[in-house]
Amino acid sequence: MKIKTISAFMVAMATALFSSCGGGNQSAVVSAPYESPAPEFCADSAFRYVAEQCAFGPRTMNSVAHDECGDYIAAKFESFGAKVQSQYADLHLYDGTPVKARNIMASYNMDKQKRVLICAHWDSRPWADHDRNSENHRKPIDGANDGASGVGVMLEMARLMQQNLPNVGVDFVCFDAEDSGAPEWVGEMAESDTTWCLGSRYWAKQAKANGYKARYGILLDMVGGNNSVFYKEGFSMHYAPTIVDKVWAAAYRIGMNDYFVNDAGGYITDDHGPVNEIARIPCIDLIGSDRISHGFCATWHTVNDNIKNINKNVLKAAGQTVLEVIYCEQ
Repeated sequence: MKIKTISAFMVAMATALFSSCGGGNQSAVVSAPYESPAPEFCADSAFRYVAEQCAFGPRTMNSVAHDECGDYIAAKFESFGAKVQSQYADLHLYDGTPVKARNIMASYNMDKQKRVLICAHWDSRPWADHDRNSENHRKPIDGANDGASGVGVMLEMARLMQQNLPNVGVDFVCFDAEDSGAPEWVGEMAESDTTWCLGSRYWAKQAKANGYKARYGILLDMVGGNNSVFYKEGFSMHYAPTIVDKVWAAAYRIGMNDYFVNDAGGYITDDHGPVNEIARIPCIDLIGSDRISHGFCATWHTVNDNIKNINKNVLKAAGQTVLEVIYCEQ
């Protein structure tokens, strides 16, 4: 199925033209609605993949839930016809704790030299250190929005690609150990960027060493929260402004402009940093912000980041827009 949209501007112009002619038997000239080459993103399907990840429990490092969910993600991509590889690494948290990390990579159109990178992190935060209730600060979170939403969107995209391949190669990467940065109670160390995004740092070093190339990357982070919209994140505008423009233009073409705000957002430490700085692939961060406060969602790093606070319309906006970008590539 293909998506057809007609912008409010086009409708208004057609109405004005018809009115100015006085109605009657005269016909207004209406431009044909835009027909997207992308398949239709199913938000119900993406929501189910988010829920299935959360059902394992918090995906914290060195846990059974983490390992079982990693197997689930890899198996899902394989069931959708992707070439799947796992990249294992022995890493260390801020306090020296050793962790077993797993980056999961799933590719389509392996023979295509022109490639696009779509990525998200799949681990969840070990500590609800931003929760209003201090008694929850040392509890792990489900990470429904902060982690599972991005992977859920990618799995739905993969399902669709199995049925209808795009013109370019697509590499999905699920980064591990993104959200194990130092907790707020350790003081200054919590402000250090180096304790975050461990999996993507490892992946980026390997990608650079192996000569991996992609036209650009899109990172999906917190793409399902209630009351969420997307701003133009600061580092994305610094490293890949043309890709930001490409994504926002795609959103506006298909009528998702209510979710994609044409305004600057903050500078966010996230997995797109190593992709830009180490792998040298221009990559943007498509990350959700609260529609009212313009900051992170109220559930961020709290025990309330669960499936009850996932919004299907936000998943749809993110997923359909990224599909539009990919399927318009030649």
